[in-house]
Amino acid sequence: MLIRQFEYLVALAREQHFARAAVACHVSQPALSAGIRKLESELGVPIVRRGHRFEGFTPEGERVLRWAARVLADRDGLAADVATIRAGHIGTLRVGVLPEAAAAFGDVAAPFGARHPRVALTVRTMSGTEIQHGLTDFTIDCGVIRVALSPARARGGKAVLYRERFVLVTADRDRFAGRARVDWADLAHVPFCRLLPDASWRHVEKAVALTTGAEPEVRVAVDSPDALFAHIRAGGGCAVLTHAWLRPTGVPEGLRVIPMAETGEPTGVGIVVAERHPEPVLAGELIAFARTVPLQARLDAPLGAGAALGDDGGEGAAPSAEGAGAVPGPRVSSGG
Repeated sequence: MLIRQFEYLVALAREQHFARAAVACHVSQPALSAGIRKLESELGVPIVRRGHRFEGFTPEGERVLRWAARVLADRDGLAADVATIRAGHIGTLRVGVLPEAAAAFGDVAAPFGARHPRVALTVRTMSGTEIQHGLTDFTIDCGVIRVALSPARARGGKAVLYRERFVLVTADRDRFAGRARVDWADLAHVPFCRLLPDASWRHVEKAVALTTGAEPEVRVAVDSPDALFAHIRAGGGCAVLTHAWLRPTGVPEGLRVIPMAETGEPTGVGIVVAERHPEPVLAGELIAFARTVPLQARLDAPLGAGAALGDDGGEGAAPSAEGAGAVPGPRVSSGG
């Protein structure tokens, strides 16, 4: 059993085609097919379903594929760790980030890259499900995803970057413009603008329905924050977003951003890593650096003084940035 055979298998899973997988591995198609057949013979199970073309993996093959991905990730991790120790911080770090957290994560990624110029940092926006799959099949090293803040529910994981806040975005002459805080019950019969995609919309729907007895009325749905803000500015309604969406620009001109009342258990956004032992050196360095960035304070700043929340969910001071900008305390869940 050779690592090369595992490379063939992972390439076939990625390309879904024997010829393309062979090209990716720089071998002939017969050589790739022979390598996979030899692996099947050694393990005593069929791995690939074959017809006139590649038809997928058998149930046994799916298990072998997961092991192959883990073995190759460990091989790459070993090489990266040795290179890091030998030549300083050098290598590639692949990070999947939720769209709403992408701009905020830039406050971590940019200074981390400046501190470690020989580290190639690849950041991709992905859905929460895609990030979980990427961590499982080792196509990414770290994920910036929604995580639990409650210590009772937290497990594994690494650093919480910030606690999420829901805010109402409205025109500066709207009926809510003079409010310091908005209750969910106040949103009955309010026309909504919705951002696509936004995983937190399910929370908004549930909170509005629970407090008003009616589903939110969506007047327009757009896939760009700039377009969303333009509709709201023109009187097209209001939007409820998590405050990280405001990180690139702060409060847009002509709009007001008002904190929503807290509902249910608060959530956070944090960095988690693929379950590998030992933990990759570069992933550990990124997490340690993220803890020094006062991200919570930066995200809360557009909401004004007194808007920050304490750990009990009531009004209070923002989490301390004293040597650690991330929310202190609980370890994060790898779910979310």
